[in-house]
Amino acid sequence: MVIDLAQLRVTPGQPVGLARRDPGDRLGLTGKAEARKQRDALHDELEELHARLWAEAKRSVLLVLQGVDTSGKDGVIRRVLTGLNPQGCSVMSFRAPTTLELERDYLWRVHNACPARGRLGVFNRSHYEDVVAARVLGIVDDARSRRRFRHLRDFEQMLVDEGTTVVKVFLNISRDEQRQRLQTRLDDPTKRWKFKLEDLEARAHWDAHQSAYEEAITATSTDTAPWWIVPSDRKWVRDVVVASLLLDTFRRLDPQFPPADPSLDGVVVE
Repeated sequence: MVIDLAQLRVTPGQPVGLARRDPGDRLGLTGKAEARKQRDALHDELEELHARLWAEAKRSVLLVLQGVDTSGKDGVIRRVLTGLNPQGCSVMSFRAPTTLELERDYLWRVHNACPARGRLGVFNRSHYEDVVAARVLGIVDDARSRRRFRHLRDFEQMLVDEGTTVVKVFLNISRDEQRQRLQTRLDDPTKRWKFKLEDLEARAHWDAHQSAYEEAITATSTDTAPWWIVPSDRKWVRDVVVASLLLDTFRRLDPQFPPADPSLDGVVVE
């Protein structure tokens, strides 16, 4: 089946309405087997188009992954991007800024990590931490955070104008699903390394994070760089949706292999 992606798009100028969006929505998918089969089929075409983007080397794609802890950012990278040419991919995980980064404007480190022409870049967390996490933690106040919304819109417009297509994805999970995933990390010795006590502190501010995301997403979903709200309680739904969004993006770009060099006609390798 073909998922109706339009229902996941945040209409510019309209409130995102996270509270009314179901994190457990199956979007018409019947189960894991169907979803995995569909994801694999999407991946085959995505691999071909990604190879053409890399060869063309004129444009780039930036996939922004945002969401609360355990929403599946790492999982998307593993399952959706596995098999793509690693030379044509870059993944950046944004953590707390270093001293060097704090000496500069907050977008300095972000711009430096944007994908070069021909590449698919992925931000595992992103510049939106500076208007969500920083706001919840009290690092920036409400007024300063709201001023940054304009910076982000202008920054992303500049990227688009210069040839980068920006795909912004919010991985939407429920509070109960997060609880289960955090507990799984604690109970499984092979996953406990992922767990940090800070995760519980962030979870205690769930409502504040949701409110901050609500305002940030509403303010920064634009015609050229819209937000997509992906139901992520079911990992197999999440993976199919993100693969579909990427494939739809690549289809619209329709990258092409460079034309053959006529001077090579008739050359024989002996």
